[in-house]
Amino acid sequence: MTGTETGVRVHPQGLCESDDVGVGTRVWAFAHVLPGARIGRDCNICDCAYVEGGATLGDNVTVKNGVLVFAGVTCEDNVFLGPNMLFTNDLRPRAAIKRGPEALLPTLVRSGATLGAGVIVVCGTEIGENAFAAAGAVITKDVPAHAFVAGNPARLKGWVCACGDRLDDALVCIDCGTRHEQVPGGGVRAVRA
Repeated sequence: MTGTETGVRVHPQGLCESDDVGVGTRVWAFAHVLPGARIGRDCNICDCAYVEGGATLGDNVTVKNGVLVFAGVTCEDNVFLGPNMLFTNDLRPRAAIKRGPEALLPTLVRSGATLGAGVIVVCGTEIGENAFAAAGAVITKDVPAHAFVAGNPARLKGWVCACGDRLDDALVCIDCGTRHEQVPGGGVRAVRA
């Protein structure tokens, strides 16, 4: 790994062309971070991942092998992007038509969300805080906070805690015991004691 003078470690076979990368971030073999990408502190960008200019990753984001993060995607802090998941940013792609950035639709992934292996996120969506998308899900619409979604198209299957475990019917975490409540407009939130 190189880049120790900036606190960013880039594998000799990785390529990090952005100058906006936080201390402690690691870019592994065959990963490519383009100029104009904004990467926070302590991120882990694994083998063969691609982060395009105009994409933003917060602090402590995990980008597993083969992930594609295109312009217009913003991931807040502590987001997990599973192996081979990908984002889109154009609802009407055509090889013969070159659209500018103004035609692309943004996607927002809120803090603590997990997108499992092979998840596809259609642009223009927002994935709520601590939401969890099962492997292979195809997200075509907004996902509420703490939602557990699966399938194609992704559908609500239940709720999850910030720790990642399912909530029971009373919205209590099976593992850590944290209580949750419904939020007006959809989603749930942890109840503060």
